Amino acid sequence: MTVTLPSTLLDARPRPDELPLLRVETADPAGWVALHRDALRAATVDHGAVLVRGLDIADAAGVGAVLHRLGAPPVTEREAFAPRHSYAEGVYSSTKWPANQPMCMHHELSYALEFPSLMLFGCVQAPEEGGATAVADSTAVLEALPSELTDRFEREGWLLARSYNDEIGAGLAEAFGTEDRELIARHCRANAIDFDWLPDGTLRTRQRRGAVLRHPIGGQRCWFNQIAFLNEWTIAPEIREYLIDEYGADGLPFNTLHGNGDPVSEDTVRRINEVYEAHTVRRPWQTGDLLLLDNIRTAHAREPFQGSRNVVVAMADPMRLPDRAPTNEVTVP
Repeated sequence: MTVTLPSTLLDARPRPDELPLLRVETADPAGWVALHRDALRAATVDHGAVLVRGLDIADAAGVGAVLHRLGAPPVTEREAFAPRHSYAEGVYSSTKWPANQPMCMHHELSYALEFPSLMLFGCVQAPEEGGATAVADSTAVLEALPSELTDRFEREGWLLARSYNDEIGAGLAEAFGTEDRELIARHCRANAIDFDWLPDGTLRTRQRRGAVLRHPIGGQRCWFNQIAFLNEWTIAPEIREYLIDEYGADGLPFNTLHGNGDPVSEDTVRRINEVYEAHTVRRPWQTGDLLLLDNIRTAHAREPFQGSRNVVVAMADPMRLPDRAPTNEVTVP
């Protein structure tokens, strides 16, 4: 039997700068989620993201239990760009990122062939100030971006260039789950990633992906990529200068380019981030909150914060792109 969410619980018409909010009261978070599983997932698709308040999520195990009762297959993260702790299959700590720096809008693992279509964020401890997980509708962003910008990316796709080392970003074991060169090579070949080992042992990779994806349920065309977030112009100027001095322009831990290999200009990155900001909605975290997010329909960001912040992340419902790029197709593995 399908159980619908009581209309009095879901604030379906929030202020323009706020996430839809669902207020509940329960002593059994996982049980409540199981009872309302279909309605919760439908609301996430309809709204792109829904913040559930009143579940009193207490720890990573609680997030894992909610994920299990949603009936959503977990996704094991591969090709991570920064370290994070793994609590259970598909359940992780937030990415390690300086508290005083924003984490710009992105879609989780949108540079990988296999990625989660559903994200869960459980707030175990809300920060004293800031630190919201803000979101933006990727269809609205696509429509608001200049057509000359989106047309080229849709036609050519985009490239992610990475240089792995043990000092900056995720190392080999954190990104691939192993340091074995043959196993890493197998992963790269199976996931349309060009790779090269430098004499000093550094791994450099390039992967070409589509920039626009059609939602498999709603059919909306979504701006689905990390072109701006993983670009050199998003890095703080002093950090970018240090990295280039230390590793060279081709040795940055990550950078994005046009699909034909041309650099992405600072103006392009700025324009994308301006459009994201114009379409950003947010609500401050409260301890115990749960955010459900459609990872294709909705981009997310983490704002700077003060004090301790503990948000547990779960990835679920894997989708896979064909090996060819660019493409707007997606399949269930």
